[in-house]
Amino acid sequence: MIISQTPLRMSFAGGGSDLPAFYRRHGGAVVSTGIDKYVYVTVNKKFDDSIRVSYSRTEEVKRVADLEHKIVRAAMSKVGIEGGIEITSIADIPSRGTGLGSSSSFTVGLLHALHAYQGQYVSPDHLGQESCHVEIDLCLERIGKQDQYAAAFGGLNMIRFNPDDTVTVDPVICRKDFLQSLEASIICFYTGHTRSASAILALQSQQMEADNGHRAVMCRMVQLAFALRDELQSNNLESFGEILHENWTLKKSLTDGISGSEIDDWYQRARRAGAAGGKLLGAGGGGFMMFFAPPDRHADIEKALPELRRFDVTFDARGSRIILFR
Repeated sequence: MIISQTPLRMSFAGGGSDLPAFYRRHGGAVVSTGIDKYVYVTVNKKFDDSIRVSYSRTEEVKRVADLEHKIVRAAMSKVGIEGGIEITSIADIPSRGTGLGSSSSFTVGLLHALHAYQGQYVSPDHLGQESCHVEIDLCLERIGKQDQYAAAFGGLNMIRFNPDDTVTVDPVICRKDFLQSLEASIICFYTGHTRSASAILALQSQQMEADNGHRAVMCRMVQLAFALRDELQSNNLESFGEILHENWTLKKSLTDGISGSEIDDWYQRARRAGAAGGKLLGAGGGGFMMFFAPPDRHADIEKALPELRRFDVTFDARGSRIILFR
């Protein structure tokens, strides 16, 4: 039996620049961190040659090609496993549409477990590349690359998306006490709404391909990602909230569906209660909201948003790992 544990992620600035419509022209960059919420994938040998896959539903088939779960189907075909296997998955949060990269964390964790099942070591960079290939090339998802690499590497990173389709992951080096202060200043809430990230990202890609104005906005968001990295590596939190706020204001302008009147109202109430900045995590439209504020204002922010569920997180310094191998 093999069990992989793969972290979800929280991005701070630059999201959307990992779409090929943008980074192939300008290069993209995101600052993000792994968090202590996980997707677990179990792979075990089955007593016969059939395939059993259990997620929100259960499939039992004879051939890989008969699987309806397209990521499992593509991943098994990619690594060359034809049958005699049972795969199960569970997650700490809803599996889709939350803005924490759970779908890509599942892909990374699945591939990691399947390779371990075959006795193969794979590096974080290989996992990131292969997960992007499975989701984007094989499953034709109109998504970017940040979630796969964030899940594979873990930690607080600057992830750069190069015009030649390569990806560079550089850790953001900070003092331990500074990271603890950053963690303590972040407060998250679950909106209770989920949405299709791929639909929003597909529209965003179309608009960036056709509109120089949208690309100019994204170029500024990439600049903010570099500015945020520099501030973090200088162990300076003073401008963190301002950068988050500008990034969110720019992101909302990219396309319809990223925000809405209800989300805008929550954001403004949190700001009035003491948040220096924040954002809706992921592509937009729902999922989780994150705010940056002094810890002594967190109770006021929570009180200002009684309809939202508080969601406590800490950073995770490690990426996808195998936690059971026997």
